[in-house]
Amino acid sequence: QVQLVESGGGLVQAGGSLRLSCVASGRTFSSDAMGWFRQTPGKEREFVASINWSGGGTYYADFVKGRFTISRDNTKNTVYLQMNSLKPEDTAGYYCAAGSTASALRFGDYEYRGQGTQVTVSS
Repeated sequence: QVQLVESGGGLVQAGGSLRLSCVASGRTFSSDAMGWFRQTPGKEREFVASINWSGGGTYYADFVKGRFTISRDNTKNTVYLQMNSLKPEDTAGYYCAAGSTASALRFGDYEYRGQGTQVTVSS
């Protein structure tokens, strides 16, 4: 059974940092693009960042450029999202996904999707 499990969320003060992890199991994901998305109640799930299979290509939403960094370790079937300089507006459920192309910007375009981890940033 293929699973993506996120971890690392929590409560942090504005200006702080968190590192999210997403561990994939069930098969190897070293050939897949991986992405992070986020969603707050009443809003559409939005693209945050993605990375291609080798880690050599990354994409970021404008609102996280310079603050968030996506990376991956294919030996561990894991993708990370390092989040620095967090703002209260970054509060959301964060979801990882795996798919065929890192340029895909919609959660539904990714074949495998996790259940999410909550990030709360206090002011």
